[in-house]
Amino acid sequence: MEERIAERVQRAIVERVFPGCVVGVVHSDGRRSVLPFGQFTYGEDAAQVAEDTIYDVASITKSIPTASLALQLIDEGTLRLDQKLIDYIPEFRNADREQVRIRHLLTYTLDGYGLARALDGGDGASLKDRTADELLEVLLTHDFAKRPGMVFKYTNIPAALLGLVIEKIMQKPLDILADEHFFAPLKMTRSTFHPERFPLAQIAPTEIDTWRGEVRGVVHDESAYVAARDGKVMGHAGLFSTVGDILNYLEMLLRNGISGNTRFFSEEIIGQMETNQIPELPDFTGLGWELYQPRFMGRFASPTTFGKTGFTGTSCVCDRKTGTAFVLLSNRAYPHRPDDSSAIDALRADIGEIVLGPAA
Repeated sequence: MEERIAERVQRAIVERVFPGCVVGVVHSDGRRSVLPFGQFTYGEDAAQVAEDTIYDVASITKSIPTASLALQLIDEGTLRLDQKLIDYIPEFRNADREQVRIRHLLTYTLDGYGLARALDGGDGASLKDRTADELLEVLLTHDFAKRPGMVFKYTNIPAALLGLVIEKIMQKPLDILADEHFFAPLKMTRSTFHPERFPLAQIAPTEIDTWRGEVRGVVHDESAYVAARDGKVMGHAGLFSTVGDILNYLEMLLRNGISGNTRFFSEEIIGQMETNQIPELPDFTGLGWELYQPRFMGRFASPTTFGKTGFTGTSCVCDRKTGTAFVLLSNRAYPHRPDDSSAIDALRADIGEIVLGPAA
């Protein structure tokens, strides 16, 4: 398996899908492999990627830790899927304020595409003169294109709103909650919303853009960057982590929500992560996770395989039926983001087929 992964990744590096990456695989019995490849950039003297290289994991943040914190609250009965968003965020006041439920946030059944465009104007660089408060006002007031629950539409909006709900309930910011509930107990010692805590030399650069120059050691997502600049952590992006740390989290899921002597989730709530929550729609989604997506999981994914991708070139996948999970962290947007995700998705799917396939 490791040889097949190495061959496929080396081909991706030659094809300039990314300058380097780390791939990790973990099994429910604790066996794991962490495989680093390539360099931080395409420069001849660029640093080599290491097992513990830190990457901006982008939208993996939506599941780890944002949705995970919400699912713990649901597990303990503090939060319910049928509760209204305005029960916690009364300042949310768009035309659908009475209809938005917590379920919609965890299943991405809000048509927030227009709102997402309103936040960044379709051009992330346009955010450079905005403030976190200005973005929050747009988030809380802009109307949706369709009524909640009518369509599956993946955007940053549900996770951003869910982060506000979690902070309101728990009376602490997301970064502190993530440390307390997951990162510290799971020994995810290199996972943080504050990459400045680590030497820049240990963090892979993400992109060179027209606004910020080389984006390295700061969150890549533009709206999360504006929020961080004003001291605010968002629920949709901002986490930096390593393959080893995310494997720690996934191994806990493979072990039915238990790590060491600590239970993080009930088996029932993990079952909801791997169960389609929108059978009435022509899509699939687990509770807080993407579900059954051969596009990035590969053709051996089953209807209960769940995971998450990130724009920067990251993904993690958990398949409890086979007792296997895997992670890919890369900086595929370096030096400049590609026109589409076809190359990184092909690589993701191929890794999935190597790991989950019958020859694995």
